[in-house]
Amino acid sequence: MALIRRIWTPKEADEWTKEDTITVIISPISYALITLGTALSLLLIPVGFLLLALGIILILAMVYIINPKLAATSVEYEKKQEEYLDALEKKIKWEEEE
Repeated sequence: MALIRRIWTPKEADEWTKEDTITVIISPISYALITLGTALSLLLIPVGFLLLALGIILILAMVYIINPKLAATSVEYEKKQEEYLDALEKKIKWEEEE
């Protein structure tokens, strides 16, 4: 069993899992590192470049972890939206026929 799950069904992706928890932990840390790293890098302080790089790596890790869940959820919502638009179009056409 992999540490990070990469294949999701829409129903499974809609539930809270350890991947969500990991992302919630990584997110504020990465954004703080990017903010601090950018500020220090603009002042040409060497540790700023290191913090900036670490922040970027954490954001890439966060995207790697959560993107499969978001993609699975997105597919389900797109299908529901398509059904809704079809039903709406049928209602509109019915009103125009009168």
